[in-house]
Amino acid sequence: MVLALLADIHANLEALSACLAHARERGAVRLAFLGDLVGYGADPGAVVDIVAEHAAHGAVAVLGNHDAAIFGDDAYLNDSAAAAIEWTRTVLTPAQRAFLEALPLAVHEERACFVHASAAMPGRWDYVDSPRAAERSSRAAERPYTFSGHVHDQLLYGSDALDRMVPFRPRPGVSIPVAAHRSWLVLAGSVGQPRDGTRPPMRSPTWRRCASPSIACPTTTIARRARCARRDCPRCSPIAWSAAYERHRRIVGRRSGRPLRRG
Repeated sequence: MVLALLADIHANLEALSACLAHARERGAVRLAFLGDLVGYGADPGAVVDIVAEHAAHGAVAVLGNHDAAIFGDDAYLNDSAAAAIEWTRTVLTPAQRAFLEALPLAVHEERACFVHASAAMPGRWDYVDSPRAAERSSRAAERPYTFSGHVHDQLLYGSDALDRMVPFRPRPGVSIPVAAHRSWLVLAGSVGQPRDGTRPPMRSPTWRRCASPSIACPTTTIARRARCARRDCPRCSPIAWSAAYERHRRIVGRRSGRPLRRG
């Protein structure tokens, strides 16, 4: 059975559509949505509707921290993420909000755990960003396979003979043997906002001016017209990050010595 893992869509409808089409082409018979359906992007309502439809037909869907922020405290988010959540609250319908609010923090099946962040206290939204963090999450899941998002990067962790987690970096078209007697933790990357140096599925990257004067917004042309990301532009989404901007934030944060708030 081919299982398609879709994490951190972040209201990017074009990227979601492209990934769903790719999953069908690869013969996926089941889908798992690993949280953060909303935030940052231009189409939170459409994305929630698509995921809800798939969930009604057996797909797995779990809650992400951006989804949870719709109903709770968003003070821990960085400014861009918080602005996106504030805007998203105004455009979701009651039915869409109800679907998000009903999502579980984790889904445990016989041999697999699906969770947005770490399976060790998933509501804390801890990042699985090291072998030790992967080990904690895998042990808490108590399943051979743990599927997660949140990190916006693709990585596979597998246990070695000493039960320590070893990272494997996936490469397109190259299979990684998954031994049944080992424990495995998969970080599925991000559909809508990858931070691994790649871009979401698109025809070409482009820059254009937002409706707001003197603001240049990073945009992508995927299946329809480019969208900018100014919160105060009535036709556009909240602020969208590029991988370059994320790297810039980290460099500036290290130089200033100030802690970074992560989204």
